[in-house]
Order: sequence, then C-alpha cells, then structure tokens
Amino acid sequence: MGTSDRGILYPARLPTFRRVAPPASVADRVRWFWIPEWDLAPGRVSRQHVIAFPACNLVVEPGFVALAGPATRADVRDLTGRGWAVGALLQPAAVPALTPDPAAERDGYRHLDLPDLHAAVVAAMTSPDPDPDPGPVPGPVPGRHDRAVAAFTAWVEARVPVPDADGRLANALAAAVDDDPALVRVEQVAARLAVSVRTLQRLARRHVGVPPAAMIRRRRLQEAAELVRERPGTDLAALAAELGYADQAHLALDFRTTLGFTASSYRSAQ
Repeated sequence: MGTSDRGILYPARLPTFRRVAPPASVADRVRWFWIPEWDLAPGRVSRQHVIAFPACNLVVEPGFVALAGPATRADVRDLTGRGWAVGALLQPAAVPALTPDPAAERDGYRHLDLPDLHAAVVAAMTSPDPDPDPGPVPGPVPGRHDRAVAAFTAWVEARVPVPDADGRLANALAAAVDDDPALVRVEQVAARLAVSVRTLQRLARRHVGVPPAAMIRRRRLQEAAELVRERPGTDLAALAAELGYADQAHLALDFRTTLGFTASSYRSAQ
C-alpha cells in the first residue's frame, strides 16, 4: 500500500490536497510536505477525518505556525470558507529541535513563535505567480506550492540540525514501522535494526512521543482503514489476520477506541 492518502479516512471528501516529497537536502528531517487548500461556498462545511501518522508535524497556516504533536486518536477538523496550510511531517530526528518532550505534545496543536518561517511560506502561498520567462525557450515557472516547499526547506536547512547517530536510528525506527507491514511486534523491529527493545523505547520517547508498540498499532489501523475502503468485499476476520491482529475482535476494538465507530460502519459509509 502506498502513502498518497494513507491515514485519510474519506479521501473523496478532501479539498485540493498534495503530498510532496522533500528535497534530498532535508529528507533526513522531513518525511514529506503536505498542502491542503479549500474554497467552500458560504454555509458549507467539509469535515475531515484523519488517522495521523505517529509523528510530529510542523504546520504553517495563514495566521500562525503550530507544532502538531503525535496523535493517539483520530483527528477531526471542519473546514469552512477559504484557506490553506503547508505542513511538514517531521522525521523523528527533527523533533528535538522543536520540543524537548514530544510526549507532552500528544494530540496537541501548539502555536510556535517562528515569524521567519511564517513570513516565507505565507509570501510563497499568497504572491502572484510570476510571468513565464519571455526568452526564446520559456522555462517552467514554479507554482505556489513549489515556492512554499522551497521556502519551508530553506528554513529547515538553516534551523534544524543534521541528525546525529541517535536521530538517524530514530528515523530508521519510524521507517521500519511505517514501511514494513510484516513487523507487528516491537521485538521484530528491534531485531531488524539490531538494537534492544529498551533502545527503541528510549529513541521513541525522545524523538516520537509515543512508544514503539503504539507506532505499530497506528500503522496497522491506517492500513486496516485503507483496506476496508479499497476492498469492501474483504472479510474482516481475514483482514485482521492479514494485518497481524490476534483476531477480528482486536481489530474491532482498535477501530472503536481510536475512531469511535466500527470497521463495518466505516465500510458502509464509503
């Protein structure tokens, strides 16, 4: 399964939304940039449900910059009017530069005083596009999203340190959990990275804000929602086994406690 809309419960309801791979210069600090935009008719509301990745996000909105902490429940936001955001899903290695205790940021959305980042991204998103190069062979003109990602990238390069050995290992932890559905126990992740479970717990505490086991549960729930949506005829017991749940009851419990509804009701709502 890919990650283009993983974690988004109702992709068809989304406004304009892009995920942009980071330039190589900051790929060790940003997993990807994401940019939603919306322009809704008066009185209309677009409700967005997201199973966020177990990570921190640095988000620029028109009026402020915020640090979104690691989520332990589904995130629901009602969009109205006209707006946009430019966010960076942070690699674990980048987190200590923004908060000394990511666990304290859980399910939070804390405003940060980062006027230089805010000014650069807002200027990129609100300035008119330049005219094409009038030369004999016009070159491509960067759009607003490209300019916003470039401004965000420049800020990260200047303000977020290059990862040390612990940061690189924390990045490897997140990559292993997020990218390999065969890893369903913390001990398997520790063996993959050739470290102890205690080391993984220490890394997650400093760089992620939720334990490794919670990171695995979050990835499995994202995958479960994606499979229920994309393969509506799949038997839920078979799906639970495919994702490494002990049984269908554990999958059902994960849906209810995190999302507040059952896998069956989610499937019916598509």
